[in-house]
Amino acid sequence: MSKKKRKRKRKVTDLDALEQINLNAAGIDIGAEEIFVAVPKGRDAESVRSFPTFTVDLHRMADWLEMCGIETVAMESTGVYWIPLYEILEEQGFDVNLVNARHIKNVSGRKSDVLDCQWIQQLHTYGLLQPSFRPPEQICAIRSLVRHRDMLIRYRSSHIQHMQKALVLMNVQLTNVLSDITGMTGMKIIRDIVAGKRDPEVLARHRDRRCKKSRSEIVKSLEGNYKREHVFALKQALELYDFYDRQLRACDVELEAMYNEFEPSDGPGTEPPARTTKRRKNQPYFDLARSLYRLTGVDLTEVDGLDTMTVQTIISEIGTDMSPWPTVKHFTSWLRLAPNNKVTGGRVRSRRTQPTQNRASTAFRVAAQSLARSDSALGAFYRRMRARHGAPKAVTATAHKLARIVYFMLKRREPYRDPGADYYEAQHRARVIRNLQRRAAKLGMRLEPVAAT
Repeated sequence: MSKKKRKRKRKVTDLDALEQINLNAAGIDIGAEEIFVAVPKGRDAESVRSFPTFTVDLHRMADWLEMCGIETVAMESTGVYWIPLYEILEEQGFDVNLVNARHIKNVSGRKSDVLDCQWIQQLHTYGLLQPSFRPPEQICAIRSLVRHRDMLIRYRSSHIQHMQKALVLMNVQLTNVLSDITGMTGMKIIRDIVAGKRDPEVLARHRDRRCKKSRSEIVKSLEGNYKREHVFALKQALELYDFYDRQLRACDVELEAMYNEFEPSDGPGTEPPARTTKRRKNQPYFDLARSLYRLTGVDLTEVDGLDTMTVQTIISEIGTDMSPWPTVKHFTSWLRLAPNNKVTGGRVRSRRTQPTQNRASTAFRVAAQSLARSDSALGAFYRRMRARHGAPKAVTATAHKLARIVYFMLKRREPYRDPGADYYEAQHRARVIRNLQRRAAKLGMRLEPVAAT
């Protein structure tokens, strides 16, 4: 007797995709030297106009859109050219929608004789474009400086490599006896070499007592061929390193001032204690933990794997208001940390997460990787996922869990309390036992615990 296949009832949704949703919509195609704008026909003698990219012309474009009765505008996120126009239109009161160029290309039906601005205006009129998320203006200012600070760190690290190359060319094997040449011992030795000192015994006197290598080993490593051209290259690399270090300090001063401009957020927990430990390399020159608490109202660094720099990157990308994402599932999907189920014929063909360049998503993944040896519930979760599915999927799953924790902490303003690895293992064991008991009951059996010997 053949078994009848059960048909799943699928929810039927009434679709009215051709209904014009945004009647007063305009489309903008942004270029480096010229901007094309399209408005609905009948609003002006010319439904498509072009404007130069000068600030005066951008204001003239905004006045023309207002004269045409435009209320909402859609534009592509082309490089950084859209930012000045976005800010001007937003100040004028327009509903500005920044659209991912990939979403526009995915909509079929484009004709070759239609301008890009007309195509954007048509799609936006029918509500086929989804605006990209953009945090508030104050958060955007913080984000710009955070990204600028990361760029300064990358540039400074390049000049560290230039110093290492100059030392190797002189056969000064300082990197073999020091783990970091930019530490206290290494920088004092390099500055003396640039100043003209060549005696290894004199240079080795800068050895810090915490250095693992002995003084005799450092003396031996400082025997080199101090040629003029290599010393000159070392000098310039050192000057550039010092320059970027000063720029980092100035950037931190500006960041601290921006944080102080925010209104203090009421939080349920206590403020993090003042920093008493020594500042680590690349860390800011001010108490970032207290500034982040002032901004968010919760101490996100209490979450295992999240330090102040990681939290700063996340907050500068997503802000502190979780209302743009109705649920935590929307938030993790926006971060590309949720499975992207592709269903065909009632079967899931793929669950792979979509690739993304979201900096917040990258920060969550980096934080997840740091939990490999953490004695916490998140660390135990990561190790269990790694044993079952491998490291890449374990990183994604743990990053997803971290994103959920951050979402609820910012939305509910609740502090985080780690139950510990032992509690997590006990909960996991109880869950496995319940599942085994359920399966045994279906087979007409019963589980009995083994008496301890």
